[in-house]
Amino acid sequence: MKTKSSYKVRNWNCYDQALKQRGSITFWVNEEVVQQWRNEQKTGQKGASNYYSDVAIATMGTIQSVFHLPGRQAEGFLESLFMLMGIELQVPDHSTLSRRLTKLSVKLPVVPKDKAVHVVVDSTGVKVYGEGEWKVRTHGVGKRRTWRKLHLGVDEETSEIVAAVVTTNDVADCEVISDLLEQIDRDIEQVSGDGGYDTFDCYDAIAQRKAKAAIPPRSCAKIQSNDNRKTSPHPRDEHLRRLNQVGRKQWKQESGYHRRSLSETAMFRLKSIFGGKLRRRFFDNQAVELFLQCAALNRMIQLGKPDSYKVED
Repeated sequence: MKTKSSYKVRNWNCYDQALKQRGSITFWVNEEVVQQWRNEQKTGQKGASNYYSDVAIATMGTIQSVFHLPGRQAEGFLESLFMLMGIELQVPDHSTLSRRLTKLSVKLPVVPKDKAVHVVVDSTGVKVYGEGEWKVRTHGVGKRRTWRKLHLGVDEETSEIVAAVVTTNDVADCEVISDLLEQIDRDIEQVSGDGGYDTFDCYDAIAQRKAKAAIPPRSCAKIQSNDNRKTSPHPRDEHLRRLNQVGRKQWKQESGYHRRSLSETAMFRLKSIFGGKLRRRFFDNQAVELFLQCAALNRMIQLGKPDSYKVED
């Protein structure tokens, strides 16, 4: 019987400090945030300009997600924090926060890199409302169980989320691959995804970024073009030919496909930290809520990651 592999962390002291820093109030509400709390820019349009800046709205939304606070509790939390810090700043009420989140633009914080990235893509469902897991297992799924679908593009090397798209649960993974790749403003070396991305449109979108696709073809897939054509063979056909030669297991090792599981790790990390359930009622606010969670997760990862190694028997 094969025993499960065990791992140890080399940089435990640094990682321990990074984990504690994730829960630090001063990390999320720092001096830079306080200085940019008020909106100093005028829109030039009729009516009063927004009193609170986008930084203030994003900070309050992030605090609400990180510490799992309802709207009014998040408002009271920041008010008491500013009072203890001796800062004379007003805090947006929960209605203002909900209204401003609709049009808030969220940019994912990513550490710049000189080399091309290997992007792993996948999607997961995030519950809006509905029955709990026990009720579903006992009595089945009800009509009111609703989900949103979060599509992620993750940097295989750093585990940072470099692209995110939110859709309803009836949108297939292959339909949003172009939107994910458009968000990545650096060179892409490879895109790895599961069989849900096995379409010619996905291959073409990846080829437009001059990247290699590592997508396992379906078991019933057929080669579309013959070798005697003058045009270059399609990457999907090349995968099928190689699969026929060496088998699926070796093809996955050769193509680096197994690194795709890191996207599932990122989704598990996101749900473990933020709960895997949305608070907002409307779709636009739900999308911004998830984008803020992705941005917060990137900042947590940048604080420090475990450097683990496999323990040899």
